[in-house]
Amino acid sequence: MLFDNIFLAVVLASSIACAVTSFGVYVINRFATWGQKNAAHFMSFAAGVLITVSIMHILPEAYEINPKAPLFVLVGYWSLHLLNHFLHHYKVMEKEGVSISIGLVPMIGIGIHSFIDGIIYSVTFNISIFTGTLAAIGMVLHEFPEGIVTYLLLKRGGFSRKKAVIWSLIAAAFSTPLGTLISYPFIHTIDQALLGLMLAFSAGALLYVGATHLIPAMEEEDRKYTLISLAMGILVAVIIILTGE
Repeated sequence: MLFDNIFLAVVLASSIACAVTSFGVYVINRFATWGQKNAAHFMSFAAGVLITVSIMHILPEAYEINPKAPLFVLVGYWSLHLLNHFLHHYKVMEKEGVSISIGLVPMIGIGIHSFIDGIIYSVTFNISIFTGTLAAIGMVLHEFPEGIVTYLLLKRGGFSRKKAVIWSLIAAAFSTPLGTLISYPFIHTIDQALLGLMLAFSAGALLYVGATHLIPAMEEEDRKYTLISLAMGILVAVIIILTGE
């Protein structure tokens, strides 16, 4: 009975995360004209959230579990950088002069992070329902901008609205319950040290998405008040982290 309750709690948490991210994708697609007009503000807000969450929450958690975590932050960051370089190198990844890697690389980074989120739900709820609930509250609250920014970057990379929606849902939303369902049967065999390295890799990937893709894209748009949006993203992330501790 306890096993059933824990499994249901894990599935419910990852499903809520999936639903919140999916809602973000739905909103930005439903109001596409408004979303494109304010894309720079969404990207700056998301950059603030992702970078702050990575530095203030994911990395300290990873380092507490595994002292080698900082090395894997570099591995995560440079892995996406090399992937981006590889995709830019081949002209086949260009469509009408727009590099598809603009959307594809961040999508992969966010997808990796979301998949690991699903694993984290399995781990924390198996510690206790209370621990899992606290972790879920903090994690779910940052899912909404992830769905929005994945969609926007795919659109900037030349993907159609339909493909941007589909790939955003797969990478940012559905990957979380997938990570939960795949990891749950093996959760007691996952070494804590390995989990720390996975978290660190995830932090590095999100730092790359925020610092290397979102902020330059925000500055390229040259829109007013993007610094305010960035500051709001940082503030929201700090509030989420402090209330979740």
